[in-house]
Amino acid sequence: MIKHLTSFIKTVYQNYFEIASCLAAVLIVLMAILMDHILDLQACPLCILTRYIFGVIAVISFIGFIYKKFDLLNKILIIFTSIYGIVISLRLIYIQNLSPEEVAMLPMGCGMPLETQIEYFGFFGGLANVYGGGPTCAEESWRFIFNFAEWGLIFFLIYFMCTTSKILRSSRQR
Repeated sequence: MIKHLTSFIKTVYQNYFEIASCLAAVLIVLMAILMDHILDLQACPLCILTRYIFGVIAVISFIGFIYKKFDLLNKILIIFTSIYGIVISLRLIYIQNLSPEEVAMLPMGCGMPLETQIEYFGFFGGLANVYGGGPTCAEESWRFIFNFAEWGLIFFLIYFMCTTSKILRSSRQR
């Protein structure tokens, strides 16, 4: 049984990496949205930003599945997107582990929804403002072994390591 499972995972990894990456990212986003509605959670702008990053990974992976001739570019884009996701997740974990006094001194970067901040401050200004975090980012509203930010970090690290591994293996085969 385990031998068949590892064989299946190896086959998917070697032949269907892009579609598996796309489906996994879409499932992560859908699960987060579904949990927001079922558990009545209010995601902060940094949490919403991580969902967008997973969405970007899904789109890049899907395009890579369709257009195989841009394989290396596709994987490099996934690596950079994963790194950005890792940075955002680490920032959110850092904010969640601050003391109440330190949280009170944070800027109000999470005061407005992400879309409003991007509209008001421009794309890069809005992202920079959101990255500053705020008191709403420090709230931990859900936990299953890890919280949302920690799970996001784990998945971004998996994307980063698997994609890097694919690039290294393909460069050795050439």
